[in-house]
Amino acid sequence: MVTKGYYSISEAADVLGKSKETLRRWDREGKLNAVREPMSNYRVYKKEEINALIEPLITEIDESIDNTEEPLKEYKVLELFAGAGGLAIGLEQSGIKCVALNEIDKWACETLRKNRPHWNVLEGDIKSFNFENYKNEVEIVTGGFPCQAFSYAGKKLGLEDARGTLFYEFARVVQEVNPLICIGENVKGLLSHDKGKTLQGMISILDEIGYNVVPVQVLKAINYNVPQKRERLILVGIRKDININYEYPTPYNTIYNLSDALKKGRLYDKDVPKSPGSKYPEHKKEVLDLVPQKGYWRDLPIDIQKEYMGKSFYLGGGKTGMARRIGWDEPCLTLTCSPAQKQTERCHPEETRPFTVREYARIQTFPDSWEFAGSVSQQYKQIGNAVPCNLGKEIGYSIIKFLNKYYSKSNKSDASISLANAI
Repeated sequence: MVTKGYYSISEAADVLGKSKETLRRWDREGKLNAVREPMSNYRVYKKEEINALIEPLITEIDESIDNTEEPLKEYKVLELFAGAGGLAIGLEQSGIKCVALNEIDKWACETLRKNRPHWNVLEGDIKSFNFENYKNEVEIVTGGFPCQAFSYAGKKLGLEDARGTLFYEFARVVQEVNPLICIGENVKGLLSHDKGKTLQGMISILDEIGYNVVPVQVLKAINYNVPQKRERLILVGIRKDININYEYPTPYNTIYNLSDALKKGRLYDKDVPKSPGSKYPEHKKEVLDLVPQKGYWRDLPIDIQKEYMGKSFYLGGGKTGMARRIGWDEPCLTLTCSPAQKQTERCHPEETRPFTVREYARIQTFPDSWEFAGSVSQQYKQIGNAVPCNLGKEIGYSIIKFLNKYYSKSNKSDASISLANAI
């Protein structure tokens, strides 16, 4: 067993957000030295050395990067799979007008209507809607479609092969609306889903309907003013008649932590509002009471580790999310839809409880004024599924930069044609 003062390679990789192979390479290059753990003789890493690599990220501040961009005209977006509005809020904050949103979950739709009565919320299954009335009326279509496997036919996947999946519906709407740019977002796992075939299938479908896909990137939310280690894969399609490069938002150097999320300071001008929240069962609370800030199940006495972890105790992997108490001076781990589930505990730094609804919302950078509909569990689900608003805002600025270039170029071309005709 690995003792308290050390991380296994899996745990160190989880904490740093790096692959195990990267850590092995650093070891070979002398950048990070593995040692022999005293009791097991395994190759491990001292916690203080790993934590020292994290601290500079959290404290580094550089205000020289500015992604903001004013739109040259009113740009409009149609959003699919809108959820509780995380991406829509971010796009709105960047200066993009949301003309319609589709969402199937009734509580998320109620949330959208409650906060933005003027938004056109299309509640129901996307399959039942036709969007042709938005054809050439919006510049942008966005959607956080779920990751689903395709049925392959032949060497190249076509639109018809994706029938029955929600990506098919996303592509169908893009085809009906004909926007200048479409943005899909998904979990990082899409990169490896079905050995990468699912993502390649999506790219070939967008190619078939007339869109070139920009090289896919996974954006880390902590680089975009979000106090959370959340990653989202971004899939950008540019209509083939457009010869303008899209550039992903530039990462900021400032990394915000949990204290920034919940206390008055750099991100918010007041402490997080009080709100309802889940509670741990008494047996779980007794265990988590023993975990220090930034600690997890390895910090428990060995007999409690075995009892609490059950069969997981003997399995491989870092499992650093289990019995995890977040520290004030670190970004939160990725929030889930259920704050008290065993595999992904995110315990409050000082109180032995999950984060409340409003604390959840702060970590996802929702405005304090944004109200969520439904039961507490429904509210957690909506927030946990959302794109962080600040990440959405930075994506919005990147879209505006792209569209500004497009319209500037179009206006110059029109002016040249007019001048030629006049001559």
